[in-house]
Amino acid sequence: MGRRRKQASFRDLKTLEDFDWSFNRSIKRSHIYELGTCKFLEESRDILFVEPPGVGKSHLCQALGMQAIRQGHTVYYYRSIFDVVRDFLREENLGEDEKVLGRYLKPELLIIDDMGMKQLPKRSGEYLFEIIMRRHQNRSTIMTSNRPIEEWGKLLQDGPSATALLDGFMSVAEIISIKGKSCRSKRLGVAAKKKSL
Repeated sequence: MGRRRKQASFRDLKTLEDFDWSFNRSIKRSHIYELGTCKFLEESRDILFVEPPGVGKSHLCQALGMQAIRQGHTVYYYRSIFDVVRDFLREENLGEDEKVLGRYLKPELLIIDDMGMKQLPKRSGEYLFEIIMRRHQNRSTIMTSNRPIEEWGKLLQDGPSATALLDGFMSVAEIISIKGKSCRSKRLGVAAKKKSL
């Protein structure tokens, strides 16, 4: 398990057990634990967390990745869509597109944490579309986004690719929309209060 965990390259070691469920009551604990059984991997289903920054999506997607590793699955984690695009842009001039693509097709669970808050480089939509479509109904993908789905076309600077991507991805994806205040703001508020005492 240690080798698979290292291979996953998680930003932080997060688990479902150490998630603060009391912070945001809109997150259905029973449902997240159901996803933690990883049945969605057996069914090659995808998951999309859509929520404002700081309400727990990064913790949850990494925790689900950890659950998958515990059950013997291979997981790759990318902390941002920018990391994915950077991989392709770096190898594009070397004609290594298929080699890069292969890295994203290999894991049983691919996690792309954060679609970003600003426009991505051109052709980003093409790269992401290729990854999602090649994994479609074969391997599972978890993605998170701070931006509403309807803004993805602007984010990717490619309306047609965004539309095609969403049509394919959403056909097997479960969308989990979480609302609430940022836990980061809460922590900052507590820290500021302690400092003033």
